[in-house]
Amino acid sequence: METELIKRAIKDQEEEVLSKFNSERIIDREYSTEIQRHITKANAVVITGVRRSGKSTEAILLVKGKRHAHLNFDDPSLEGMKGPDLVKVTEAMAELKGNVEYIILDEIQNVKGWELYVSRLRETKKVIVTGSNSELMSEELASRLTGRYTSFTAFPFSFREFLDYNRFKPDVYLTNDIAKTRGFLDKYMLRGGFPEALALGERFLTQIYSDIITKDIERRYSIKHRSTFREFSKYVVSNISKEMSYNKLKNIFEIKSVHTVKNYLGFLEKAYIAFKVDKYSNKLKQQVLTGKKVYCIDTGLANALGFRIDEEKGRLLENVIAIELLRRKSYWNIHTEIYFWQDYKQHEVDFVVKEGGSIKQLIQVSYRIEDSDTKEREIRSLLAASKELRCNDLLIITYDFEGEEEKDGKKIIFMPAWKWLLLASGSS
Repeated sequence: METELIKRAIKDQEEEVLSKFNSERIIDREYSTEIQRHITKANAVVITGVRRSGKSTEAILLVKGKRHAHLNFDDPSLEGMKGPDLVKVTEAMAELKGNVEYIILDEIQNVKGWELYVSRLRETKKVIVTGSNSELMSEELASRLTGRYTSFTAFPFSFREFLDYNRFKPDVYLTNDIAKTRGFLDKYMLRGGFPEALALGERFLTQIYSDIITKDIERRYSIKHRSTFREFSKYVVSNISKEMSYNKLKNIFEIKSVHTVKNYLGFLEKAYIAFKVDKYSNKLKQQVLTGKKVYCIDTGLANALGFRIDEEKGRLLENVIAIELLRRKSYWNIHTEIYFWQDYKQHEVDFVVKEGGSIKQLIQVSYRIEDSDTKEREIRSLLAASKELRCNDLLIITYDFEGEEEKDGKKIIFMPAWKWLLLASGSS
C-alpha cells in the first residue's frame, strides 16, 4: 500500500474529527482519568468496547493539545492493508505531523500482525489502541507486549454521563430536581447511551446494530447460516433480563448443536452487543452448565429492535442496572464478579456482587415495590440468599421508592434507581 494513500486517509479523517468536534456536544468520559494514568511510553493502552460507544473520540480528547497522530483502519481506502504495510503508517504520520508523542490506532485488529507493530511502536511513542472486538486482547497480543499494556472496556454513556450530556447536574435534595432526574431516567431507559444516537435517534441505533452484526461478527467469523444467526441475535438482544439456556435457544431456532448456540452467543459477547451473567455456584462446573441471564449493552438498542417497553419496564430497569454494574467493574472495580442467584425453591436474586472470595452485596431490582405481595417476594428471596451466601448488605433498587426495613434481624435498603445510578464513581 502506498504511503500517499495512507496520508490521504489520515488527512480525511482529521477533517471528519474536526467537523465532529465543531458540530456535536462532546463530553469527557468517566474513565478518562483512569486511562490517563496509564498512558506512558513502553505501555500501550488498549480501549475495547461496542462500536460507536465513543472510544475514538475519548482517545482524541485525551491527547488534545499534544503532538499526536491518529488513524482509523476501519476505512474503505485502507482495505487490504497487510502487516508489512504498517511501517508506512509511521512514515506517513511523520511526514504529515513531524515527531509526534502520541499515536492513536483505531480498529487496527483489521490488519493481521498488528501486535508486533504496536510492540515496536510503543518503545518510542505513547500508543492508544481502540477496537470493537474483544479479540483485540488476544493471547498473541499478551505474549508480544509481554504484559506491558493496560486494557479498558468502554461502554455507552452511563446515566451520570447522560445527564452531563444534557447539561443537567441535579441537587438530590431539591424536589424539582428529583422530578427532573426521574424524567431523564425515563428518557435514558428509552433512548440508551450511544452518544450519536442521542442526536440522531432510533434510525442510528438500527444502523449501529447492522454494522456490528455485519462487520464485527458475520465477516470476522465467516458465519454460514446468516439468516438463522440474525434471527438468533435479534431474539437475544430484544429479550433482555431473561434466563436463557443453550438447549432452549437451540430448540427455538432449530440449530443442530448446542456448540453452535454457544458460539453464536460468544460472538455477540465478543462484539460487546450482549452480556451473559452466570448463576452463582461454589462449583465452577455448575456455573458453566446452568442457565444464563442475558443483557443488552444498551436499552435504546434493545428498544429499537423490538423490546416491549410498555409491558416490561421492570426488565428494562434490570438491564440498566446490569450494564451499570459491568461498567463499574470495567472502569474502577476490576476484581468484582457479577452473578445472579437462585435456589431449589425458586427464590431468585438478580445480582450477586462478589469481590475476592466473599460476597460483597446482594441486589434485587423491582420496578414497582409498593404491592405487598411483590415486596414480600423480593424480601423473601433476599433473605434466603443472605442466609446461604452469608451476606448482610441487602439492597432493593426500585423505580422511585426509598426507605429501609428490618426483617429477621437484617436491614434491607430500598433505593430509587436514579439515586443508585448517581452514586460516586466505583460505588455499588
